[in-house]
Amino acid sequence: MSVDAIKSFSEKAKSDAAIAEKLVACQKVKEIIALAKENSFDFDEDSLYPPNEPQFTDEQLSEKMAKALLRV
Repeated sequence: MSVDAIKSFSEKAKSDAAIAEKLVACQKVKEIIALAKENSFDFDEDSLYPPNEPQFTDEQLSEKMAKALLRV
């Protein structure tokens, strides 16, 4: 399931500083998806948006992406 892949990618980003840094730098959803694919995670864009439960924290995302994906 795509949401499980997002959750796994989020957990990997929490434990890998290099991925975490790149994730925060992402300004577009397509950049997040590309970064995930570079790290062997595959999910679709629709799975990132509500009403799905957010899998990233505010600290993991750029301000722009947090507003889009977390509705903060």
